[in-house]
Amino acid sequence: MTDDLLLAVRFSAAIGCGLMTGLFFAFSVSVMKALGRIPVAYGLSAMQSINIVIVNPFFLVVFLGTAVLSAVVVITSMLRPAEPGATYFIVGGVLYLAGVILVTGVCNVPMNNAIAPLEVTAPDSARRWQDYLTRWTQWNHVRTVAALAASVAMTAGLLQRG
Repeated sequence: MTDDLLLAVRFSAAIGCGLMTGLFFAFSVSVMKALGRIPVAYGLSAMQSINIVIVNPFFLVVFLGTAVLSAVVVITSMLRPAEPGATYFIVGGVLYLAGVILVTGVCNVPMNNAIAPLEVTAPDSARRWQDYLTRWTQWNHVRTVAALAASVAMTAGLLQRG
């Protein structure tokens, strides 16, 4: 991989991490709080809809594209450990892969799948919705911090590289 292409990959990975930070941050500080303040049937129904519409090409390109770029950043940096910024790139890539991709797949998506078939007027929907709001948001905070830390680490790597 040429140095120019590698620089573009690293820069794009840092930008992708930043974009995901913004999305997760918005959910943590406003969207989930707003959904929790409205009647259960409306909040639950809205989240069920969000979970459907978020899976779109624009989101997937950034979310999964950043994962691919992060993997490339980690591998290329491990192959060039003496290069300035290599450690930052490795840390940033691992943070995104573990703190965003893994947490999403192991925690947030299964919770989304669990509420997908819920009937908003079912007797236990209020309890399940409150549990979902709390747990999902806690894991979303983890993703927010991980994506931010990944973006900061990769940016530090770019700055160290010069």
